[in-house]
Amino acid sequence: MDQEMTEQLAATAGRLANAAETLDRVLERLDAQQEALNAKVDRIVAAVEDRGATHHEIESSGDATQLEKRVAELEKTNTELKAQAVRLGRKTLSPLVSGLLGKSFPEAGDKLDSAALSKTLQSLSVEQRIAVKAEMARAGMID
Repeated sequence: MDQEMTEQLAATAGRLANAAETLDRVLERLDAQQEALNAKVDRIVAAVEDRGATHHEIESSGDATQLEKRVAELEKTNTELKAQAVRLGRKTLSPLVSGLLGKSFPEAGDKLDSAALSKTLQSLSVEQRIAVKAEMARAGMID
């Protein structure tokens, strides 16, 4: 019985040693994860503090009014560029529309009669008529 009990104790001691090693590895991984999380938290805290300090510096130094002026300038420039883009938009018609109008209105001026235009475009589908009229309106040929 002594021999059998000694073997059982040795087996139990081996299992306990294995369990202790496993727990040690788990604890090492947990420590590494904790350190990584602490580093991330430190970076976040530093970033928040930097932003708070920058915001405070802007408010205290009067740069806020300069930023507001700069925003107003940029908005004005944006509005001017949009107006310029509208002026520089396409003012010509596609060859299809030009050919169709050339056949029906050989001496047409800048503006076309709406009734005559509708009669001319009757052979087209509804979608095509809408597209042609939209293109002509964009070119300034109809109202």
